[in-house]
Amino acid sequence: MTFEEEIKKAVAVLREGGIILYPTDTIWGIGCDATNANAVEKIFAIKNRVANKSMIVLVDDESRLQRYVKEVPSNAFDLIEFSENPLTIIYPKGTNLPPTVVAEDGSVAIRIVKDDFCKQLIRKLNKPLISTSANISNEGSPSNFSEISAVIKEGVDYVVNLRQQEKKQSKPSVIMRLELDGKIKFIRK
Repeated sequence: MTFEEEIKKAVAVLREGGIILYPTDTIWGIGCDATNANAVEKIFAIKNRVANKSMIVLVDDESRLQRYVKEVPSNAFDLIEFSENPLTIIYPKGTNLPPTVVAEDGSVAIRIVKDDFCKQLIRKLNKPLISTSANISNEGSPSNFSEISAVIKEGVDYVVNLRQQEKKQSKPSVIMRLELDGKIKFIRK
């Protein structure tokens, strides 16, 4: 399938509340429509993950970010723009997302993607995506498609047929907590 056909197929699955396995700007991810609570629950089941451990949300641009964060700290956009690596920021107050996506303290982890496939997928779906590593909880994150277990591949509704042959060793995003007053705390470097 072509790039466009893969986007179309993945969007159709996501709109039906399905789960996809897809390449991101970091490692391969398991994803769904981040606003669909039932789909999010399916991901917790696939990963054997405890429900109080929130997941990362992907958005395509700054305007979509502002729909899911009550107040974006003023330095967030500079941090995103100048980050050399994909950067996930934990914002103090998430909004317009199911409780399973927002952490117990009300915070939400969001990354503005630069990857073309992810950007197009989010734009066509017109909603944010969940992105969690393609592994069972407490197991190592796969650095490329060939390292993803059969359990994960069989547990999703659709496996995106792009970049599966890549062998580069990808790594997860940098994660930082950003407070309203601009204070930063790195969670994962």
